[in-house]
Amino acid sequence: MRQGILIRVASTIALLLGAALVLLPFFWMISISLKPPDEIFTRHVSLLPDRIAWENYAIAVTSVPLGRFLMNGVIVCSGILFFQMLFSVPCAYALAQRQFKARVVIFGMVLAGLLVPFHVTAIPIFLGLAKLRLLDSYTALILPFATSVFGIFLFRQFFARMPKSLFDAARVDGLSEGAIVWRIALPLSWPAATAFAIFSVTAHWNDLFWPLIATSDPAIATPPRGILYFRDEEAGTDLGPLMAGAMIITAPLILLFLFAQRTFIRGVATGGLRG
Repeated sequence: MRQGILIRVASTIALLLGAALVLLPFFWMISISLKPPDEIFTRHVSLLPDRIAWENYAIAVTSVPLGRFLMNGVIVCSGILFFQMLFSVPCAYALAQRQFKARVVIFGMVLAGLLVPFHVTAIPIFLGLAKLRLLDSYTALILPFATSVFGIFLFRQFFARMPKSLFDAARVDGLSEGAIVWRIALPLSWPAATAFAIFSVTAHWNDLFWPLIATSDPAIATPPRGILYFRDEEAGTDLGPLMAGAMIITAPLILLFLFAQRTFIRGVATGGLRG
C-alpha cells in the first residue's frame, strides 16, 4: 500500500514538473505582454509585472491590422480543413472498406507520404504556383495542403474498426457509396474528425514557413506572418506589443482545444492501429 502511494506521489510530481516546463514559455509570454518597456529590459528576472501595461494590447490591435490577420487565418485554415476532409474521408473509406487489387500498395504509399516533410516539396510547389501566377493569394496558401496523408491514415484506421455488416446493410437499403461515406461513416467517426480538425487547424494556424515564402502582401498575411510586422527597422522589435499580439493569436487555439479536448482525446485514443 505504501509503495503504491509513493509511486502515485512520484508520478504526480513528475507530471507537475513536466507541465511546468511546457507551460513556462506560455506564462513568460503573458508576463512580457503585461510589462512596460522599463520592466522588460532589466537585469533581474521577474515573472509578475510590477505594473500591468494594458496599453501593450491596445498597441498590438491598433499598430497592425491584427483583426485582418486573424480573419486570414480563419479563411486559410477553414479552406484547408474543408478540402482535406473532402478528399481524406472518401479515400480512407475506400482503403478500409473496399476491396481492390492496389489497396495495399496505395496504403503503403500513404504511409511513405507520412515520412516526407513538406519542406522537401516546397520549392517545386512554389515554382509551380509562380508559373500559374497564383502567388500572393489565398489559393497559394490553401492549395498545397488540400490533401493530407495523415488525414487519410487517421480516418482509414478508424473506418477499419467499423463492422462491414453496417455498410452492407446500408447498401441493401439502397444507399450509394457516397451516401454511405458522408451519412454513415463520417458521423460515426466524429471523434477522429475532431482530432484531425484540431491537428490541422493548429498546424496551419501556426505555420510561418509557407506563408513567408508564398506571400508578401500584408492584406493576406496569416497570424504568424502578421506578427513579423511588429518589427521596425529603426526602433527594433517592440516586445510588449509583440507578445500581446502573440497572446491574442494563440488564444483561439487554446479555447478550441479546451472546448473539444474530450472528443479530441477520444479520437486519438480510439483511432487504433488496426490494419
